[in-house]
Amino acid sequence: MTTPTFDLTCDLLRLASVTPNDETCQDLLIKRLEPLGFDCETLVSGPDDFRVTNLWAMRRGSGAGVERAKTFVFAGHTDVVPTGPVEQWSSEPFTPTIKDGYLYGRGAADMKTSIAAFVTSIEAFLESTPNPTHSIALLITSDEEGPAHDGTIKVVELLKARGEILDYCIVGEPTSNEVFGDMMKNGRRGTMSGKLTVKGIQGHIAYPHRARNPIHQFAPALTELAATVWDEGNDYFQPTSWQVSNIHGGTGASNIIPGAVVVDFNFRFSTASTSDGLQTRVVDILNRHGLEYDLTWVIGGQPFLTEAGSLSDAISTAVVAEVGVTPELSTTGGTSDGRFIATICPQVVEFGPVSKSIHQIDERVEVASMAPLAGIYARVLAILVA
Repeated sequence: MTTPTFDLTCDLLRLASVTPNDETCQDLLIKRLEPLGFDCETLVSGPDDFRVTNLWAMRRGSGAGVERAKTFVFAGHTDVVPTGPVEQWSSEPFTPTIKDGYLYGRGAADMKTSIAAFVTSIEAFLESTPNPTHSIALLITSDEEGPAHDGTIKVVELLKARGEILDYCIVGEPTSNEVFGDMMKNGRRGTMSGKLTVKGIQGHIAYPHRARNPIHQFAPALTELAATVWDEGNDYFQPTSWQVSNIHGGTGASNIIPGAVVVDFNFRFSTASTSDGLQTRVVDILNRHGLEYDLTWVIGGQPFLTEAGSLSDAISTAVVAEVGVTPELSTTGGTSDGRFIATICPQVVEFGPVSKSIHQIDERVEVASMAPLAGIYARVLAILVA
């Protein structure tokens, strides 16, 4: 038996919206939102070979009886990762297929089911509450699975320039862990990568006094970096982690001392540290060991945290009412677009389907969880928007 959320999810799954392509997914949403009173604005960004489609849709609240109508936002992405080898799928990746109680298709869990549930929950909520006090908005991008340079961040910049004030945001990422509803994410760690080139002097391995081996020179600094406690974390985050991902030195010949060694490393850091502070500490260690080096940094995202409050309480209440599970607050996993939205919105929480199959062959979502997901979103609207 189908439901509005199931049907809309299937319509979205049929569109092969591999990053950065939206493939008219957002047009489907606009056709559903405009009759509900949403003003829909399409924002296209990026170079010609990587055009990104963003949607900002907003329905203003009445503000009756309150000083200011607050704004509640649903945020998500229509883009999906590539399918991988199609022949390894049990069904065609862009043909929604039901099997053993699951709906299969690329993007089923990450995150077209959530986007469908955004729309159907709003439809259900407005049917019972046609003139809500507060505003409802959707921020949808086709550049979350890619570099994320022209997606949510561009909409956020526009909203900042306009002076828009956001109060609550649910990001529909697949946060559930073992069973639907068992986890929501109230923050994410930051990510920062470094590329370090330690310089030596190349030479014949039989004449080490004429050369300077950068690998040998770097080894004590590597030991110190790996042993450093960067912070202790906090009530919401694990301690910051520093990890080496690649080391390369040498020409491939066994009789040459290399002239340089290149080290790629990454921080996953909590709100207990800052990107500037971590960079300073790394440089201090390298300098203390007397190394000659070049070092470049790329900050992939700053950490963000929403402490337990009215939004997480509303989600928890709604999940318990719909599925009888109490969701755990968590900050685990990689980055999300929540990091951009958190710069203009004080309460950002992620909640969505089970994440086990995301980015895998045979990505899927449990059919039985789809209607409850929309029900949870609608209950949150009733708590915070009505």
